[in-house]
Amino acid sequence: MLIQKKPLLAVVALCLGITQQALAQDDPLSIAFVYDSAIENNSWTGQHDSGRQAVEAHFGDRVTTQYVENVEPGPDAASTMQDLANSGVDMIFATSVAFSDTTISVAAQFPDVFFENANGDTTADNVATYAARDYQGMTIEGHIAGQLTATNEIGIVAPFPIPVVMRNINAFAIEMRRVNPNANLNVAWINRWNDPPAATEAANTLVDNGADILVQFSDSPAVLQVAQERGILGFGLSSDMLSFAPDAQLTAVVNDYGPYYISRVQAALDGTWQSTATWDGLGTNMVAMADYTNMPEDVANSARALEQALASGQRRSFQGPISAQGGSEIVAEGQVLGDESLLTMDFFVEGVIGAAPN
Repeated sequence: MLIQKKPLLAVVALCLGITQQALAQDDPLSIAFVYDSAIENNSWTGQHDSGRQAVEAHFGDRVTTQYVENVEPGPDAASTMQDLANSGVDMIFATSVAFSDTTISVAAQFPDVFFENANGDTTADNVATYAARDYQGMTIEGHIAGQLTATNEIGIVAPFPIPVVMRNINAFAIEMRRVNPNANLNVAWINRWNDPPAATEAANTLVDNGADILVQFSDSPAVLQVAQERGILGFGLSSDMLSFAPDAQLTAVVNDYGPYYISRVQAALDGTWQSTATWDGLGTNMVAMADYTNMPEDVANSARALEQALASGQRRSFQGPISAQGGSEIVAEGQVLGDESLLTMDFFVEGVIGAAPN
C-alpha cells in the first residue's frame, strides 16, 4: 500500500491511481461516520452529522449510514473502525484530525474499504483527506472584531497548539490588526476539543481580564454562552450558534460537508473513487458565514465585501505584510504565504498575546 504524507491541495488533488469497482446496482453502499464527540453539541460533530443526513436524503436506498459518537482517539478509535470494517462497512468517514494515525493504520488492514479523514495530512491507496479553510472565516471575524472592540482586548479559547488551530488564530489576528493596530487577541488554552466546563472557566477569565469580544474555538457553544451571560459579543464556530447567544453572536464560521460527502459517495458508487486531498473554503461553500448580527450595518457591509473578496480569491488571508510576535517581518508586502506553510504553521503573528504550550 502506498502511503504519502503531503500538504492538502486546493479543491482536489494527487490521485494515487487506484479505482475501486462499482458495487452491484442492487447492493447499497454501507457508510459509517466516526465522531469524537456527541452530535448534540451543535458544533463540529453536528455539522458532520448534517452531512451524513444529506447523504441519506440524496441517495435514499442506494446507501445505508450509521455513526459512532464520543470515540476517543487511539485504541478506542482503532477498535471502532476495525469493528465497522469487519461488519461489512464499505466506507468510513473519520471526522477528526485526532484519528489521523489510526485511520492510516486501520486502512492498511482493510484495503477494500474506503477511508476518508477530516483534517488529516496523510493519504494512502484507500485513504483520502478533506478539510475546510476555516481560516478564511476567521479573517472575517478578525475584521469585525477589530472594528467593534472598545477595550482592544479580544479573547479566544483554544484547544491544542496544532497547525490548524494556530492558523485560525493567526488569520483572525492579522485582519484584526489591519483594521485596528491597537487590538490584541489573548489566547487561553484548555487542551481539550470538547470540555464545556473548562471552556466556560477560560472564557470568564478572559472577560475578567478585559476582553469584550470572545472567539469560539472549542467544540461546544460554551464560550459564546459566556458572552451572552456577560453582556458582551462573540463568534460561533462550525455551526450557526445564534440560538445559544441571540444578543451576543456577531457571526459564525459554518461548515457544510454535505456536498463533499455526496460527491465522494457518488464516486464510490460509480467505481471512480480515488485517493485525494481536498481543501475547500468560501468559494465552494464548505465554509460559509452565518448572518451578520448585533453590529452596525456599515460593519456588516464591510464584512460581506471581505467575504466576497476572499471567496473570489481577490483577497487572501495570509497576504503580506505579516509580522511575527516580536515584530520581525515574515511575509513581505505583495507576497502570500503558501499552503505548505499554512499546513505546518507553528508560530504566532503580531497581535496574538500568549505562547503555545510545550
